[in-house]
Amino acid sequence: MIRIRHADESPHEASEINVTPFIDVMLVLLVIFMVTAPLTTVNVPVDLPSSSEKPAPRPDDPVFLTVKADHSLALGEDPMETSGLRPALERATKGNHDERIFLRADKSGDYGTLMGVMDRLRSAGYLKVALVNLQGQEEGSEAVSQPILAAGDAP
Repeated sequence: MIRIRHADESPHEASEINVTPFIDVMLVLLVIFMVTAPLTTVNVPVDLPSSSEKPAPRPDDPVFLTVKADHSLALGEDPMETSGLRPALERATKGNHDERIFLRADKSGDYGTLMGVMDRLRSAGYLKVALVNLQGQEEGSEAVSQPILAAGDAP
């Protein structure tokens, strides 16, 4: 018995990977992520609980830096220029960069000015900054200033 071999019967290996299904899956995933990404960034209104934690105790000799409504600065009770912030802080803290600086700002001031002062504090080496606010008071009534510790600070 004689057997005739055809050319298509010889086994051969595919030397290239077919990437078409891979590309199809990637394109489908791309479309899915493009559609769902904007939906994940929507702010959801939430009524957050308030903290009943007592304010941190005030140190014996705190260093207060105040940003006034006219964007000028005061260290303690003394007005100062922005350019002289670093040497004035060095004198007030006696060179102790671990001392907490209590930052007060007028509520009519803008956020950019406050962030600029905080950047100057950071560049001067003062990383412990407490923001001071009035706690538990109605608008316009007299209140006692209480420090609110910045994120990551321990009392």
